[in-house]
Amino acid sequence: MAIQTILICDDSPTDLANLKNALEGTNCNLVTASSGEEVVKKAKSEKPDVIFLDIVMPGMDGYAACRTLRDDPETKHIPVIFVSSKQQKADRVWAQMQGAKDLIAKPYESKEVIDKLGAL
Repeated sequence: MAIQTILICDDSPTDLANLKNALEGTNCNLVTASSGEEVVKKAKSEKPDVIFLDIVMPGMDGYAACRTLRDDPETKHIPVIFVSSKQQKADRVWAQMQGAKDLIAKPYESKEVIDKLGAL
């Protein structure tokens, strides 16, 4: 699968910038969102090839956003990779149960983000 558009969602401007910096070398179109509600809307309008999604956010959290994306015929094919400070084994299992392909624990190295992207 050729990845052309990546949707990044995090409510922290710093974490959003860090993830953008990690993905800049991919030459992909980077689209950002700062809430669960916004990531669901942008997933439908931008049709990204992959979504990097924070879990802990006010309002609709990442788990709820992932379930919404998973249950919608328009977005269910888009792989979701959680990027979160939640990193226990139970968090990884729960992330997969919500429909996510993987989970990257914060703090992370840029190489880890690129490697996960390449694994898709």
